[in-house]
Amino acid sequence: MKIIIIIGILIVLVILLLSVLTINKGYGYKHTIDPIDPLPEEDKEPKKER
Repeated sequence: MKIIIIIGILIVLVILLLSVLTINKGYGYKHTIDPIDPLPEEDKEPKKER
């Protein structure tokens, strides 16, 4: 019975350790934003009324 409890505690500790490592890796990730492409020249000029 003691062996089962020890194995269960070890499994819980391993899962807890992996969770903490994953969370720390996520917080350490540097997010970047892609630059906005300039508008085409034809869109910058006002449209002519037909």
